[in-house]
Amino acid sequence: MSIYSMNDKGILKEIARRIRRRRLNMNMPQKELADKAGLSRTAISNIEQGNSFGVLTLIQVLRALEALEDLDAFLPDPGISPMQLARMKGRQRKRARAGRAQSRAKTDRSVTGSDGKSGVSDLNDSPNSDDSTSDKGGI
Repeated sequence: MSIYSMNDKGILKEIARRIRRRRLNMNMPQKELADKAGLSRTAISNIEQGNSFGVLTLIQVLRALEALEDLDAFLPDPGISPMQLARMKGRQRKRARAGRAQSRAKTDRSVTGSDGKSGVSDLNDSPNSDDSTSDKGGI
């Protein structure tokens, strides 16, 4: 039976069945699993019966069953998308976009001004400016 043909309760029962099977394959009583997971034996029984439980509880049970690596199969790390990789053309990203850095620099200059005077904002001054009143000096 396909997992996609199951409803949510059916999937929960399947997870419960797999947890129980893993525990039994390890020849581990519910009480021992409960102790290792930091849960009650009743909680383990409820899980194995297919009752709802949280993700944190699942992590505790998987850790106790030494099955945390199963999370990688369940939800693998997506890594870099193929589209992002194609845009980068095999190069490794070395810096953030200029837009964020420029806006941060503009904010910093608007507080102190590029001439160092507090409250003066001369964001439009640049070394390539034709403004002869600029006090930057030739660079």
